[in-house]
Amino acid sequence: MTRRSREVGISKSFVLGAALAAALAVPAQAGDNKLTLSATTAFTTDYVFRGTSLSNNGPAVQPEFDLTYGMFYAGMWGSNINPAGDGIEIDYYAGITPKWKNITFNIGGLAYTYPGATNLDYFELKTGATWASGSWGVSVTNYWSPDNFQLGTQSNAIEGGVGYTFNSKLFNFFTPTVSGLVGYQGFEHTNILPDYTYWNAGLTLGFLEHWSADIRYWDTTYNEVECFTNTGVRSACDGRVVGTIKAVF
Repeated sequence: MTRRSREVGISKSFVLGAALAAALAVPAQAGDNKLTLSATTAFTTDYVFRGTSLSNNGPAVQPEFDLTYGMFYAGMWGSNINPAGDGIEIDYYAGITPKWKNITFNIGGLAYTYPGATNLDYFELKTGATWASGSWGVSVTNYWSPDNFQLGTQSNAIEGGVGYTFNSKLFNFFTPTVSGLVGYQGFEHTNILPDYTYWNAGLTLGFLEHWSADIRYWDTTYNEVECFTNTGVRSACDGRVVGTIKAVF
């Protein structure tokens, strides 16, 4: 998917790697009744979670492991984070992806944990749906937490995204996808954390079956004071271009 000095990631969003591409994706082999294990490694120039940098405006390495069986999935994801780039975030998630016609639903839970930190771990309930037909994909996803960052405030983030994958390959090598996302992060007590809107747009190039390269612009409605309140870094919410290389096996 706001994180104090913490997320100081998620977009699992699993915000991971290529922003909307990840938001539109469903777990691999979701329609197959067989147990499947996959691993993903991503290197990004900036760990951006819902428009804010959680890696102190610096690069991050993000491994991920996913287990699927039919419509059931579970996994874990990690990244280096703030503060000062020396922290670690490890997220655990599980859920189901039932399908009806061209719509895939996603209902699951995400546990955000920060080993070595105190009173930062929290939980989000994820509910969403993705419509896919031909080269188009449209998604709506909601993330609700009963106690965001254990700060005593409920939070709710809703995101809408759209993506289009071209049928022809670029230079007979790359499969291009253009995508964008708009989200709104709200809090029960805005005196603790201020609400804000975030968005992104970018291009993902798939190649060699398991690899992808993503270039994406992120921005938010936060000013410097609001950004510091949320992340502990005044410049963490500025507009930025993020590059990500990802491999899935």
